[in-house]
This record gives sequence, C-alpha cells and structure tokens, in this order.
Amino acid sequence: MNDRVGSPKAWGGRFAMSPDKRVEALNASVKFDIRLVREDIRGSIAHVRMLGRQEIVSGDEAARIETGLWDVLAEVDRDEFRLTVADEDVHTGVERRLRASIGDVTGKLHTGRSRNDQVANDFRMWTKRALVEIGNGLIGFADALVDSAAAHPDAAMPGYTHLQRAQPVLLGHHLLAYVEMSIRDLDRVRDAHRRTDVLVLGSGALAGTSFPLDRESVATDLGFSRVSANSLDAVADRDFALDTLFACATIAVHFSRLSEELILWSSGEFRFIELSDAFSTGSSIMPQKKNADIAELGRGKSGRVFGDLMALLTTLKGLPLAYNKDMQEDKEGVFDAVDTVLALLDVLPPMVASTRFNIERMAEAAIADFALATDAADLLAKHGVPFREAHGVVGRLVGTCLAEGRTFADLLEEEWAEVHPVFGKQRPPLDALASVSLRDIRGGTAPNRVRDAIAEARPALDEQRRWFETEAAGFDALFVRP
Repeated sequence: MNDRVGSPKAWGGRFAMSPDKRVEALNASVKFDIRLVREDIRGSIAHVRMLGRQEIVSGDEAARIETGLWDVLAEVDRDEFRLTVADEDVHTGVERRLRASIGDVTGKLHTGRSRNDQVANDFRMWTKRALVEIGNGLIGFADALVDSAAAHPDAAMPGYTHLQRAQPVLLGHHLLAYVEMSIRDLDRVRDAHRRTDVLVLGSGALAGTSFPLDRESVATDLGFSRVSANSLDAVADRDFALDTLFACATIAVHFSRLSEELILWSSGEFRFIELSDAFSTGSSIMPQKKNADIAELGRGKSGRVFGDLMALLTTLKGLPLAYNKDMQEDKEGVFDAVDTVLALLDVLPPMVASTRFNIERMAEAAIADFALATDAADLLAKHGVPFREAHGVVGRLVGTCLAEGRTFADLLEEEWAEVHPVFGKQRPPLDALASVSLRDIRGGTAPNRVRDAIAEARPALDEQRRWFETEAAGFDALFVRP
C-alpha cells in the first residue's frame, strides 16, 4: 500500500500504462489486508464526519458518504464483501464498492488523507483489538493456573535446577510461577496497547495536509487516546507492531516452558501428571502410546512467533523516512503471531484445568536424591556453624549415604549425632511438607505463603479483566451503526 493506485485511469495522469500483470500480483496486498476492512471503513467514517463538520465537504455529501460506508460495512459483516487482485489493497476495494453504491461523490472521501496514514491507522486499530483479545486470553490462562494451584494446597513436588532435583516446593508454588509470568505478559500487552493507541490520520503521505482537519475529534470518534506529534514518524512508525510481536514472542516463550514441563511430567520417567485424552494423541503404530502432542505444539509454535518478530525487525532496519513499500511486509507477521498466540490461549487453559496430578508420586520425588540436604545445612547454620562449613558437613554425609545405599531417613539418632553435635539435639526435616513449611517468607513456598499468593493473584487478575473487558466493549461500540 502506498500513494499510487495501480490503475492510471483511476488517478488520471502520471502513468501512461497500467502495471505489468506480474507486478500487479506482487504489489497487491488484498490477500491479507482484507483483515483490516472493518477498521478501514470505520476510519473512513470518522474521517468523512470530520470533513463535514469542518466544511471541507458539504454536510450533505458527508452524510451520503457515511451512509454508504455503513452499508459497505454491513456487507462485510454479512460476508458479502469481496476484494480482487485488481483492487490492489483494501482501501481501493472499499472505495470501488462505495463508488458503485453512491457514485462519484466517493472521490471526496480521500480529501486530506493519504493511503500512508490510512493504512497505519487501520493497522493500529486492528492491533489494539488484537492486544485486547490476547489480554483476555491470558487472564483465562492465569485463572486456570490459579485454580489448579488452589485445588492442591499441600501437594509437594521436587523443584529443579539444571533439571536435577534440588529442593521441595509446593505444586501450587510452581504453578503460580507461571501466573507471575502471565501478569508480566499482561503488563507488556497493555504497554503495547498504550503505544499503539495513537491516531495517525491527518499525517498525509508524510508532511501533514493543507486542509483544516480536526484530528482530535477523529481520535475521539475512533477511540484513540492521543494524536501523533510528527507526520514523518507517524507514517513510518511500526514500533507498535514490534511491541506487539515482542509481547507475543515473550508469551510464546512462557507457553513453551510450561509445555516442556507438561511433556516431561507426563512421561513414564516422571509420571507426575496425566493429560486428558482430549488434549493428547495416540500413535499410528504403537497402541499403548499417549503423546503430549498439544503441549509439543505449544512448545514448537514459539519458533514461528520468534520468526515473525525477526522478520519485521529485519524489514525495518534499513528504511529511510518516511513510507516505503517494504512496509507492506509489516502485517502478515503480526497477523500470524497474533493468530498463533490466540490459538494457544484457546487450548492451554482447558488443558491445564483437565490435567490430573499424581500427588503421591510427586511427593515421593520431592524428597528423593537428598533434596532435603539444604535444610540440613541451614539447620547447622542457624546454630552458628558457618554455612560453607555446614555445606561441607552435609555434603560428606550425602556422599556416605550414597556409598552405602542409604537415605537420611535410614540414619539412627546416634549416627546423626556423629555427623555433627547439632544433629544430636535436633534433626533436619525429613519430609517434604516440613521442608516447604520452613520457607515462610514472602515469595517462599510455605503453604501459608502460597495461599496468600493465590489470594493476591485473584484480585490482581480481576483488575486486569475489568480493564480489558472495558477496552473490548469500547471497541465493539465503535462499529454500532447510529
């Protein structure tokens, strides 16, 4: 999309021949920018209303054009509107249909604007709505995690570093880690929305316009919070698209990490969970198999979202101001990333909610491989033993037990006393729940702290829910015909 429409007849003058058909096919963006058609029409409605108020076109002409645009929007909503390659882009297609409906007065619609500011504005409107949909999906995802955490208040599991059993944690604590990620994702989505929420209509092709436009009234009409400050930047800026792609990429990272854990936990080696049959698949040759394919897709689709971000960064890196045709490549990656994230947000919450946790197996694993060793060292340190010395004492004890094929639970009282006098008076915790209960600090995995975290997460998510629902309702209201 740029300032020139393909047909010389349509624009009357500079070009003596139409583009080669092969160029027309390469140049056309209709196959993907049809997704902007509702935003394009609604932006035109706001623009022509303003033209009428400012007496740049007559009130009667503005009313005729607005009525015609609402009629075209109704065709879109009935799935009766179609673009062709000859239209080149969505703007031309809408004007073609409008002209067929109301005649040559359609030509006045483009007064005071360029396709450069028009497409940037359409894209911003579409992206705002997409970010709201992602936000609502993230809240549903976080809700499912919080519910699962609350349903297993005292379930212990091994916490890992380097994928080696490290210390016991509560299952709820582990799940709430992903809630924290989701809350950060929601903040990123809202930040991206804030930076997208800028009207660029009125910037023209690059230098503004000589017509006395009332940009602020158009911004209000379209639900934008402010207008752009520099016309060159406004038509050339795609930072909002990068912000959206980065938010999507980070969300995809978090989905991938959770998916990897679900895959591991569902394996025979872990046996921590069983995924619902509804979110698993079988094997074409091995009857016994139950594969975590949906989680694998959650892990695998991160790569394509990263690619969408890298593609747009690469496109933009060498572009001079202002608009360049390269920028036509801005939309497909954003559409793909948004579609991918929304598809995952549709499936991950019910997959989490339907997952069955093998509490007994997780509890056994929580104290295996001497996962309580740190508690033993901490106990010595609490009695004045320098922690490095305590670390060495317990490390030697672990080595002895490994050599003898024993665990801490197998040691007799006198053996504990031989390890260190402190252990003759007080034993370290020997079960997972006792261990996690010691971590009674804010952010820790003690049961009361996890309960507090759950209680704090729910209102935090409710606040986010209200904001996103309000934004969605406001956007929907823009498309209600007066």
